[in-house]
Amino acid sequence: MIEKQISTTIQLFDSVSELPEQIQKLMNKAVEARHTAYAPYSKFKVGAALILENGEVVMGSNQENASYPSGLCAERTAIYAAGANYPNQKIKTIAITATSEKQEVLEPIAPCGACRQAIAEYEQKQKEPIEIFFTGSRGKVMHVKSLLDILPLAFDNKFL
Repeated sequence: MIEKQISTTIQLFDSVSELPEQIQKLMNKAVEARHTAYAPYSKFKVGAALILENGEVVMGSNQENASYPSGLCAERTAIYAAGANYPNQKIKTIAITATSEKQEVLEPIAPCGACRQAIAEYEQKQKEPIEIFFTGSRGKVMHVKSLLDILPLAFDNKFL
């Protein structure tokens, strides 16, 4: 048997105000997108904004459905909109923010497993990492340089 250790590196900022100006603007777009979330069941609203290599910003918010599996997360809403409307543009950075009507969200909210897989697919497609910044409604912001930092054993097309 061989035992291997997997480790990762993240950057942690105390608040959005510590981020570079361009990322602050992107996070503000994610907050704007969060306000368009349709979350009547969970009351948990997520907004995502991504910037493409051509400078376009694409936003997405979570969209729930009474049949829970039919809803879609903010990250995938934004990624798929970018893929559909700008198919030849690489995604450079994604900003994600979440809030709840039930309680204050002070911890950074990372993408769920399905969203991590979708981001992984686009990293593989464009052969470049996608930076991800994520936060709650306020407070600390986490930053990873690639999806693989939070999903080190990603499933990809080499297995097919």
